[in-house]
Amino acid sequence: MANLCPPLSAGEDTFELHSLQLELEAVEKQIQELLVRQTELRERRAALESSRVSIQRDTNTLTTSTPCASLPRSRAPWTRSSQMSFTPAPGHHGPWVQQQRKTRARPRPRTSPPPPPPVFEISTRNRFAPLRETERDAVIVGDSIVRYVRATLAKGKVHTHCFPGARVLDVSAQIPAILKDGESVGAIVLHAGVNDTRLRQTEVLKRDFSSLMETVRSTSPATRIIVSGPLPTYRRGHERLFRADGLHPSRVGAELLSDNISRTLRSI
Repeated sequence: MANLCPPLSAGEDTFELHSLQLELEAVEKQIQELLVRQTELRERRAALESSRVSIQRDTNTLTTSTPCASLPRSRAPWTRSSQMSFTPAPGHHGPWVQQQRKTRARPRPRTSPPPPPPVFEISTRNRFAPLRETERDAVIVGDSIVRYVRATLAKGKVHTHCFPGARVLDVSAQIPAILKDGESVGAIVLHAGVNDTRLRQTEVLKRDFSSLMETVRSTSPATRIIVSGPLPTYRRGHERLFRADGLHPSRVGAELLSDNISRTLRSI
């Protein structure tokens, strides 16, 4: 797309440089926050892995140990009562006679194994399934313009599918995979054509758009079709709505586009 904007003055260059500096600072702040979060997650993972290894070691120790009651006994053990005693022989005053009394300990009763734990049946049915049946999701499909678009619905979810550099026919080729479960998609928002306008082939673009909408209808006949765009061209006074390239929306511009799409989806 040819650049039709007049050259910027020194003041405008300074303003644009200041905007870029603010955006760079915001990105650096996000990077620092992500690094801190990465460190926390790694420490948490290490703690969980250490705890899991300790639990496994304790489990293995309990599994390999054998209760004392189940050990085989070759013979009954001797008790303390089987000590040597010396008593005089009865009937005469002779020398001391050594006597040994052997006693056997009573065998320990064998304990029966504990009964198996009770089995409880847990229902895995989702109690929110009836509510889910009334919700209809929506999808946003487009090129890099919709990269940061996050629309919402009163019920259901909105999924954004971004294909940077895609033309209309490229988006059309992705429709069957996106709408494979067409019953749960109530509406689809199509935002494409920016990369086609550079070719300046109006009739070809019309034919490609017709093919795109026909693909949506044949894949999911019940899905509502909403065509979004194109965005207004870059103009002075709207610098905060665009990024430095003058084509892609900034964070503020993406939020504005998200609000417009959300209002449209909620009105149908």
